[in-house]
Amino acid sequence: MAEANQRVYPRMMRIRQIVDAPTEENIPAAVRRELRGLDLGSQVKPGQSVAITVGSRGIANLPDILKNIVHELKALGAQPFLVPAMGSHGGGTAEGQQAIVKSYGITEATTGAPIRASMEVVQVGTTPEGVPVFCDRFAYEADHVAVVNRVRSHTDFTGEIQSGLFKMMMIGLGKHHGATTYHHAILNYSFDHIVRAVGQEFIRRAAVLFGLGIVENQRFETALIKATLPVNFMPVEMELLAKAKEIMPKLPFDEIDLLIIDEIGKNISGAGLDTNVVGRKFCDNHAIEKEWPKITRIYVRDLTEETHGNAAGIGLADFTHSRVVRKMDQKATFINCITGYHPSGAKVPIHYDTDREVLDVALRNIGYVEPENARMVWIKNTLQVHELLVADAFSDAIRARNDLEVVEEARPLEFNADGNLPPL
Repeated sequence: MAEANQRVYPRMMRIRQIVDAPTEENIPAAVRRELRGLDLGSQVKPGQSVAITVGSRGIANLPDILKNIVHELKALGAQPFLVPAMGSHGGGTAEGQQAIVKSYGITEATTGAPIRASMEVVQVGTTPEGVPVFCDRFAYEADHVAVVNRVRSHTDFTGEIQSGLFKMMMIGLGKHHGATTYHHAILNYSFDHIVRAVGQEFIRRAAVLFGLGIVENQRFETALIKATLPVNFMPVEMELLAKAKEIMPKLPFDEIDLLIIDEIGKNISGAGLDTNVVGRKFCDNHAIEKEWPKITRIYVRDLTEETHGNAAGIGLADFTHSRVVRKMDQKATFINCITGYHPSGAKVPIHYDTDREVLDVALRNIGYVEPENARMVWIKNTLQVHELLVADAFSDAIRARNDLEVVEEARPLEFNADGNLPPL
């Protein structure tokens, strides 16, 4: 084995995954088609208000999607407005949640609708289990509510309903108070049970007008937009989740010694990094027996700007850069992880001041393999894995596959004078 102080690293090549990625090319036409197919004019009267949900995830084309929803509602004579619907995110404050919305380029100027942010909730009902159901005060006071969200696999839970319209009604519109209440209940029942019960009660008691589900492809592009009336929320969300699983981002290899991730954040995933992509959905530090990929060590280099210091999920990494620790908003991170009943997600990993220091340690902590032969993979984030850097240890595997192409041949890592790497 190499000496402990010997600085040797894998040579890295840039590759691209060749995938069949369905894409919705015309966002305005898709929104118009879906909403007009619901005959909303029979329910919406001129002058009525419509609250439209805006979540904390970085959804592709979301400003454009919202702009066209607003346009269609205004054409019916409605008065739409946007509601930040993000549980405990943004530090559990209205100001923090409004800042998140703005950071995504979602403003009154870009969408045509004002933003009304509050952490106040109103109890609208109770599930058969006795769990109170809450709704954002502004949304509750509106004549109608439009539920908009991306549909995809949840980072912690399984089932036919995971992250989508039902979760938006439960966690998003439940705000901090509702999110805390529901996570209590999930411990006693299950996520699948509670999300269905809360969602169904919400539909019965709140003035839900329609839902609009969004599915993204492997390249972080809009693949599908589907609108539905409340009566069909459940079958439509199940259908969209099945499609999302088929085309979700995936790493190209099942066994990796070291995964480098440039950035994590709430705009990327509820867990900061998508556990479905890195294989740590059921355990923070390794994949369980039938879970893939199996990654020995994970190194996180930075937080996204859009996460506003919320480092929830950093506890899933084995190593991090010291800048992540400096950027971490401890209060926001703690609130989010405690509310989600995942306190270990806020644990700070071993960290160093430079990438070189981290790699020197991490590559000696992956098992009985020479550092230069390590199966290392480097991605920007867990949404963007279409193009990535991989070690030349994967060369034979790449040549044997027709779904991978080499964009740049292998070359040594290039550190700057401070011992850090450039962003991917």
